[in-house]
Amino acid sequence: MFDQFDALLLARFQFAFTVSFHFIFPSFSIGLASYLAVLEGLWLWTGREVYLNLFKYWLKIFALAFAMGVVSGIVMSYQFGTNWAVFSDKAGPVIGPLMAYEVMTAFFLEAGFLGIMLFGMGRVGRKLHFAATLAVAVGTFISAFWILSANSWMQTPVGYGINEAGQFVPQDWWAIIFNPSFPYRLVHTVFAAYLTTALVVGGVGAWHLLRERANKGARVMFSMAMGMVAVVAPLQIFAGDMHGLNTLEHQPAKVMAMEGHFQSHPEGAPLILFGIPDQEAGTVRHAVEIPKASSLILKHDPNAPLNGLDTVDRANWPYVPVVFWSFRIMVAIGFAMLALGMLGLWARLRGRLYDWPLLHRLALFMGPSGFVAVIAGWVTTEVGRQPFTVYGLLKTAASASPLEAPAVAASLLTFIVVYFIVFGAGTGYILKLMGKAPHPGETGPEAGPDHPIRTAGITPAPSVDPARTLGAEA
Repeated sequence: MFDQFDALLLARFQFAFTVSFHFIFPSFSIGLASYLAVLEGLWLWTGREVYLNLFKYWLKIFALAFAMGVVSGIVMSYQFGTNWAVFSDKAGPVIGPLMAYEVMTAFFLEAGFLGIMLFGMGRVGRKLHFAATLAVAVGTFISAFWILSANSWMQTPVGYGINEAGQFVPQDWWAIIFNPSFPYRLVHTVFAAYLTTALVVGGVGAWHLLRERANKGARVMFSMAMGMVAVVAPLQIFAGDMHGLNTLEHQPAKVMAMEGHFQSHPEGAPLILFGIPDQEAGTVRHAVEIPKASSLILKHDPNAPLNGLDTVDRANWPYVPVVFWSFRIMVAIGFAMLALGMLGLWARLRGRLYDWPLLHRLALFMGPSGFVAVIAGWVTTEVGRQPFTVYGLLKTAASASPLEAPAVAASLLTFIVVYFIVFGAGTGYILKLMGKAPHPGETGPEAGPDHPIRTAGITPAPSVDPARTLGAEA
């Protein structure tokens, strides 16, 4: 049935599908973990109950998002062995330890303190619980650190040698970890996670303000979210610009595809706002351009020359239409975030932050936009690296396992069905929780009366339910 399909294309689509699902959850949980730490810290500092209620409100959502992120991440790691065995063999001596460092640092830190964070309030001291929340937040950042270091090395490989078996082997771990694109990618991705979380929190707050303007929890979460967007959105645009300049230096073909520059421009390159890239013809049809603006942005000189894809071997071109449009989607959403942040700041200064329905509807509309932006950014990064898995050194076509198309198609279809059922149900439940307004006396994910009081050890006598003891009357 699937014999006419290309096994390599199916393997690439499978990894793209599973990564896209996975990336949604860490991009939310990284920012949400930090938000929870801020809420608990504000509660301990001020004693205001609204912060505690919001902490418990978002803690339940965090637990679900974190769990789905872990489960979807495990699936991806197995694909390195099943679909990308040659890549695992060639790059394993470098990539393997970096991923192992994530497990030994981030996973162990999160696993050690997540239970206290979720279920420990009221069972441990306030300071210890806050320390656990901080540990989980730090753990999510450390996880991003190692994963992005590994990905960045694939984009800008340094610090390696090649042994007799043709494997990449580490020669300088400091150079590998802090490779040229890593600092820019880390800052850009973490800012994206914070913006994604702020927009979700702001969207939820806006939804409840439209229904009940006096809800104290909705007012606080909306105020915090709009403040975060106003601060981080301009920083993200600046970080993105720096990341783009770094990419121009180390991966010029990717930037050429992002800009739609098939031809070189020796006297200043135009900024193509829109158009239809034609990969075969090597041109952008119906282009809407701003003369010399691309040179001004990338070289800070409107007359600076910029090379085009005509200087690159055509066999090493990325697929320009995808990179061109995914980049524009990401940038457009970024500027929309900036506009929302500035609008929220103007409303705050005018004293209309909580009673301006237009702002609330815009915030609600922008609620999921962070997820779209991070996926578009990931597509730009990964498709722009093609046709390589390790940029300039190992091609994607030479990285795949020797599998037949029906085998890859069967697992792909299974993933599609299972993912939409499992993660669809989980996402639906998260939306259900978000649909409920925060209220005084909010409860967290603590165990209820039908759950075991303890998982091990001896239950203290005052906690024993007489109805559940031996000898209780029938």
